[in-house]
Amino acid sequence: MKAREDSFNPKRRILPIEDWSPERGERYITEARYGGNPEHKTRPGDYGLTPPCNPRPGKTLCDEDRDFLKSEAIALLKRGFRRGMVSVQERNGWPQNVWALSDEGEAFEAQLENQMTGTYHGYPMPEEDDFRSAVIEEWRRREP
Repeated sequence: MKAREDSFNPKRRILPIEDWSPERGERYITEARYGGNPEHKTRPGDYGLTPPCNPRPGKTLCDEDRDFLKSEAIALLKRGFRRGMVSVQERNGWPQNVWALSDEGEAFEAQLENQMTGTYHGYPMPEEDDFRSAVIEEWRRREP
């Protein structure tokens, strides 16, 4: 995975599980959208992005190793909501970030891109991101 040239947000915090409710998660699952971001793609796949792909230097690419379908991205977003893996920080009632692990154990971060519609885009968390280990640890701690 290509290393990012910019720094990672050191203010990210996962909402404590005691502040989470399954009902809140179900609301997000029902109402949230996934848009994708052409800056994180080399192949447009089934995202319908405009421009179709426009990777920006320093951005983590979600499809660097393989095509990454929108249905996979949506499933990861929903998994994060189900486990309450959302940020403390919110915008207009939507968590700024949502985190999830794939079946292979890869950590992903979704970022709110439109606070009016609850639309997110996501990307794999690079190994250089110190917060990645906190996400993996908390994900495993919250396993059902």
